[in-house]
Amino acid sequence: MRLTRPMLALTGAVAVLALAGCGSGGEDTNGDGKSEVPATATGSLEHLAAEVKCEPNMQTDADTIRQAICKTGKEKYILATFATDRGQREWIDMAKDYGGFYLVGRKWVAVGEENVLDDLRDRLGGDVEEGIDHSSMDHGGGAHASGHAGHGG
Repeated sequence: MRLTRPMLALTGAVAVLALAGCGSGGEDTNGDGKSEVPATATGSLEHLAAEVKCEPNMQTDADTIRQAICKTGKEKYILATFATDRGQREWIDMAKDYGGFYLVGRKWVAVGEENVLDDLRDRLGGDVEEGIDHSSMDHGGGAHASGHAGHGG
């Protein structure tokens, strides 16, 4: 896969959101322990933004990917649409290395804190995917798998 400027910009935005902190795990249920999730929304970035009452702040407007920053109260999230399913899946697979939470629909993804995506999921449907959490990895100066002896040692 060839990295393009729009993909790098979105990946950078994902990294910033992932490093901003962890979300809280609130859960809305209908009393039987299962969430009511609507059919997954489809459409343009503008259509999806309208569904969640967001005025999108466009960051990237390219043939393969379009992305905008949206706000819900004090919370920000990224909303992106893709020209192809394959392009979307390749982007998600690469972005998940940065951690974070992803609400995934057909040719679109929202990236943000878990509680924000739970709210969006109630309106847009989709599936929540979680990136790899690197915070539990040992970075404490010991020998790493590469043979590096650590810092200052």
